[in-house]
Amino acid sequence: MTKDILKYWYVFVFLLLISIFFIFNEFINNKNNDVIDNALEEINKVEEKDSLENINVEIQKYYVDIKGEVKNPGVYEIDSDKRVIDVVLLAGGFTKNADTSLLNLSKKIIDEMNIKIYSKEEVKKLEEKINSENKIINELENNCICKDVNVTCEVNNDALIDEDKSDSNNQKENNLININTASYEILLTIPGIGDAKATSIIEYRKSNTFNTIEDIKNVSGIGDSIFESIKQYITV
Repeated sequence: MTKDILKYWYVFVFLLLISIFFIFNEFINNKNNDVIDNALEEINKVEEKDSLENINVEIQKYYVDIKGEVKNPGVYEIDSDKRVIDVVLLAGGFTKNADTSLLNLSKKIIDEMNIKIYSKEEVKKLEEKINSENKIINELENNCICKDVNVTCEVNNDALIDEDKSDSNNQKENNLININTASYEILLTIPGIGDAKATSIIEYRKSNTFNTIEDIKNVSGIGDSIFESIKQYITV
């Protein structure tokens, strides 16, 4: 009888130890899970805070002037990470007369940017003007007689030259637009330069000369941000 009681006692102690082991193990697992959950929550909070701070730093509010063939021309406030197409949509989209062949719709906007949407008729006239100037350039090249590589070329007297157009031939140097001699139409081809700024440049030239490209910042409406966006296209 004593042996039977002792046997049952061992079984009881064994089962008790197993139960204690499982309860302790479950407690440890739950505690570890709580620690991990708390750590993950803190990490998420930090990442969310950093994300919000980055958004506040990177995204600013810009003012962009859009005119021409859009349904609602005007000045719009827009996030700095937007592109030209976003401004167009903000202005109600294109009119049926719009021609976007000269426009880069994927270009990122800059503060004080001036966007001009040309009509089909305006683009046609500009293309005719450019073709005419290219014809004159070719004619000058065909009639150029160079006596020596170090001597400036002379043009035959019988060459037909349109003086006004030949002046615009000198507006580019190494594919840069000379802001001292460029015509109104050519100035409009500079990204960020619209009607108002092209007119202001020409008015400024009537009594001043651009000695350096930085001098263009003396023109009304052209500040540091505009200059930074156009300096790669211009020369003096």
